[in-house]
Amino acid sequence: MASAPRAREGTPAPRGAGSAPVIRLRGAALAYGGRTVWRDLELDVRAGEFLAVLGPNGSGKSSLVRALLGRQPLAAGELSVLGRPPREAARHVGYVPQQAALAAQALVRARDLVRFGIDGHRFGPLPRAAGARRRVDEILGSVGAAAYADVPVGLLSGGERQRVRIAQALATDPRILLCDEPLLSLDLHHQRAVTGLIDARRRSHDTAVVFVTHEINPVLGLADRVLYLAPGGHRVGAPDEVLTSDSLSRLYGSRVDVVRVHGRIVVVGAPDEAATPAHHPHRPKGARP
Repeated sequence: MASAPRAREGTPAPRGAGSAPVIRLRGAALAYGGRTVWRDLELDVRAGEFLAVLGPNGSGKSSLVRALLGRQPLAAGELSVLGRPPREAARHVGYVPQQAALAAQALVRARDLVRFGIDGHRFGPLPRAAGARRRVDEILGSVGAAAYADVPVGLLSGGERQRVRIAQALATDPRILLCDEPLLSLDLHHQRAVTGLIDARRRSHDTAVVFVTHEINPVLGLADRVLYLAPGGHRVGAPDEVLTSDSLSRLYGSRVDVVRVHGRIVVVGAPDEAATPAHHPHRPKGARP
């Protein structure tokens, strides 16, 4: 298995390089039954860093997010979040999920979903209603969602729902943002809006971002480093180091070509064409942008 390469001479140091990592994995492995998804993962993520997590379907990208949330135990190795076991750090971690079915949330107003992000973890007396409402209004305003604060989530477009989910993730003023395929089913305009909001947060608050995606292009200019998970191992490094024909060919064990066209990256020949597609993700039938 490939591990994180040392930075090349002249490569800028990662953000927060002089500080303790907010996420730390050592010799980490994850498995389901007898199948090992990835192993020997050595990774430090520091405050203010934007880490893009790429790879084909089944490579364990979303499983990594579940492990960081404390929902999926490692098969081997060590994992700490903010120097603690993941579940103990959950209060300081924001989570932006994939677009999902809304059966349980369709009638919930946007502001109620964000309010749950503020006090859903609490035990005992809730904060005063007036103060909580002001806080919700501030958060929704910060992500451009104030106009539909009182609209049921099920009536919002995909892009609007993702703004609300980002607002919910920011409700606890997190030190880490975990984003699991937040761009699925979004058109280019909404992809840019969502990535812009997440990047603005990490720059203004030094928040670490772990961003799982099938398409690198919307975040190519934002990512400090890439973690690429593949059948032949994994590699961590700057985008220009990891996203090369030689690097991906070694990871897949077969010829893969990385082509750069007008500032965009196209991966040709990978077993899973969705690894970093040139086109936008297919929108499910009936989904709104």
